[in-house]
Amino acid sequence: MLQISELRKNPTECASRLAIKQVDSLERIYGVIALDDLRRRHQTELDTLLADINTLSKQVGNLMSQGNHEQALELKNSISKTKKNISDLEQKLNALEPEIQNVLITLPNLPHPLVKLGKNPEDNEIIFESSIINKPPQPLLGHWDLLKKFQLGDFEIGAKLSGSGFSVLLGDGSKLQRSLVSFFLDYNTSKGYLEVQPPLLVNADSAYATGQLPDKEGQMYYVNEDKLYLIPTSEVPLTNMYRNQILMEQTLPIKLTAFSNCFRREAGSFGKEVRGLNRLHQFEKVEIVQLTQAHLSMQALDNMVLHVKGMLEQLELPFRILRLCGGDMSFASAITYDFEVYSFAQERWLEVSSVSNFETFQSNRLKTRYKDSQGKMQLVHTLNGSALALPRIIAALLENNQSETEIKLPKVLHAYFGKEFINMLK
Repeated sequence: MLQISELRKNPTECASRLAIKQVDSLERIYGVIALDDLRRRHQTELDTLLADINTLSKQVGNLMSQGNHEQALELKNSISKTKKNISDLEQKLNALEPEIQNVLITLPNLPHPLVKLGKNPEDNEIIFESSIINKPPQPLLGHWDLLKKFQLGDFEIGAKLSGSGFSVLLGDGSKLQRSLVSFFLDYNTSKGYLEVQPPLLVNADSAYATGQLPDKEGQMYYVNEDKLYLIPTSEVPLTNMYRNQILMEQTLPIKLTAFSNCFRREAGSFGKEVRGLNRLHQFEKVEIVQLTQAHLSMQALDNMVLHVKGMLEQLELPFRILRLCGGDMSFASAITYDFEVYSFAQERWLEVSSVSNFETFQSNRLKTRYKDSQGKMQLVHTLNGSALALPRIIAALLENNQSETEIKLPKVLHAYFGKEFINMLK
């Protein structure tokens, strides 16, 4: 959530920056500033009346001790009227706070100056593209056919058990995913990330704090009886571990990683872009999260981008890195880099990771702060990234390394998987 102090400094500049995200916000910004002005006036009046009460109460005590009961009674009556005014002001302030919050939560995060104007994915900037190597011979099967041919998975069973958009991995397919998870977690922990096993269900406060609510409420699965949400990513529980906490600066950066199931409705999509493993309601992902100081967060973002880049290089997959334009960014992000791997079989790029800096947008909701070296309270900056999402990585590994009788695995997975190839079962 944006800080109202930031909006007050330069409302037109904030509106101009939000326009990069294709958001018309100037009326809302001035509206919330007007509400905050009213809140400030009420607070000043309240503070004055409370000070008056203290002064009058002391005078009443002095008059009583002097035996001047009649004048003391007059002051008591005045105090009663003042208390009624105080009660009225407190009610007005209590009503204003949710009004202000209800406007603020509709405003997305301000984009970083590096973010360019654009409306859709076609406007994203390609900042790196690896060479296309090891292109397999034609014709190529899609991973949905390879899963069936090599008996690695079954979408029909997934549909029977749960419905469309669910899959079942079998045998070496399940082992391949387990090998990837182990590689991802080992790679992350070797770079200083603390491994965490978080819950898969979170309360509304957690979903609100990281920006999923109210923006993406329709995309989340909800357990009504318990008022809990299935997580769309482990970013939510990881970041919320530090909700309502004051951290010491020397503990930063905090670096966390987790493997989890993720749940997203992803409703209303059809066609080859969502076929097979390309888009699922339940999928698996390894996440990395950082909490750090404001002046170090862009350096942390660059390091996280290099971190994911190193993982994809070891997987020997052709990939590219995009810096998202304003119109393609998430509600909460200040700047995002997407990683896409190329599928030779599908002849298109598949997104496998997003690495984002949220600056103070999440921490303002989280109320996660730290004391700097001068003892001043500061909001932390939060960052996260996929390292990595499993379904499309598996799809690309199968499609790009296939032959008629086997699928070759990248060298980094040999020790985890126990062999160099996935062979057809006889």
